Amino acid sequence: MGKLEALFRIMRPVNCLMMGFAVIVGAVIATSRTPSTFPTPNLAFGFVTGFALTAGSMAVNDYYDREIDAVNEPDRPIPSGLVKPREALGLALILAIAGFAAAYVTGFRSLTVAVVSWVLFTTYTTVGKRSGLPGNFLVSTCVAMPFVYGSIVVTDAVDMNVLIFVSMVFLSNTGREITKGIVDAEGDIKQNVKTLAVRFGSGTASLVASLFNISATLLSPMPLILGLVSPWYVPFVSITDIGLLASSIGLLRNHSRENARKTKRIVLVWFVVGLLAFLIGAER
Repeated sequence: MGKLEALFRIMRPVNCLMMGFAVIVGAVIATSRTPSTFPTPNLAFGFVTGFALTAGSMAVNDYYDREIDAVNEPDRPIPSGLVKPREALGLALILAIAGFAAAYVTGFRSLTVAVVSWVLFTTYTTVGKRSGLPGNFLVSTCVAMPFVYGSIVVTDAVDMNVLIFVSMVFLSNTGREITKGIVDAEGDIKQNVKTLAVRFGSGTASLVASLFNISATLLSPMPLILGLVSPWYVPFVSITDIGLLASSIGLLRNHSRENARKTKRIVLVWFVVGLLAFLIGAER
């Protein structure tokens, strides 16, 4: 593997595409009731920002994790010697500048959200990973921010339907992150990562994770009550709610590492169905 390929690998292109797509989804939800206002050029710049800042963030992450990766993932670009640490930081800087430049084109608010998102991720990478629940909150905020950004790029505001959606994303993803802590508890103890599972045990962690999942389902009727979506929203969000509740009950009954790993994976399916609920149920 050559240096260019290694630099490309360090960017995690699949993750970057997912974040760019999240920006588009946020924009679509924000303009669902007024599609004629959809500014396509702004959306293209928004995608570039999401892609570039995520890629830069991945490079920063690998820079700070290089000593851990030297033990756990020696084939990664930095520990393998294909990419020098300063080259990873240089790549991160170039990508950040590109992302901020694209955000600047779409307006001051877009640039502000882009900068805040970058700060949040670098905070998580440098100090948040070992903090447990605060780190979980940081991750969930980073997951939700692309949807917020997509809304601001095309409307210069965050509409109520987007706000409800990102709130559900934040709550359910926090539940998933806490569940992930159960899976990683053994390694986290060695790395002094203070997750809920490490500090209070898997039983308490599963309870808190379930409460976050349930909180997300309690928000799901609001878009329909407020008239923000069509009846097509109901069947899809119902599947998401039932899935999250079933996963939470299963985790409470069996909070072993194996079941937590299974729950963590299946919750991603409920995320996708919930996303479809907002897209398909959008008023047009």
